[in-house]
Amino acid sequence: MIRIGILGGIGSGKSYVAKCFGYPVFNADLEVSKIYKKHKQTFKKLKKTLPKHFKSFPINKIDVVNAILENKSNLGKIVNIVHLEIKKRLNIFLKKNEKKRFVILDIPLLLENKINKKQDILIYVQSKKTDTLKRLIKRKNFNKKLMNRFRNIQLPLDLKRKKSKFIINNNFTKKSVKISVQKVLKIIL
Repeated sequence: MIRIGILGGIGSGKSYVAKCFGYPVFNADLEVSKIYKKHKQTFKKLKKTLPKHFKSFPINKIDVVNAILENKSNLGKIVNIVHLEIKKRLNIFLKKNEKKRFVILDIPLLLENKINKKQDILIYVQSKKTDTLKRLIKRKNFNKKLMNRFRNIQLPLDLKRKKSKFIINNNFTKKSVKISVQKVLKIIL
């Protein structure tokens, strides 16, 4: 099994690019949503760490946002707790898909949380800042302060780009992304 890690900035289209590969995708953002809705152990840990913000289960995303915006250090505390469960779910996903040719890892903090392996093939999704910002502003719960907090815990984009074996330019058209993905797969194979 070849592991492909998708890297890029917030709103660059990593999840869309990941889906275009046509192989099993581990989408950490989707898993976090499931954890908030269904994983009581994570709630208990969050409640113990930040009792002022986490009072009832299932976890409400607004409570998460309020905790992050109140204090810079809260984001790190939340990430540490949630990523323990993400790593467990990733291991289950990898075991389930061990016979697949490729698996795609769509994990925003892949490098930051040292989830990647040395042999992983890293692909950087590059998009214009103006296009990315337009897309982010259209999101239902867009909050610039929150977005900046997340950016502050991420490695610089230049470093992610340098660590990547491939760069896919995402101009947010299906055709160009699919062509780029096919080129990358041909080179890997």
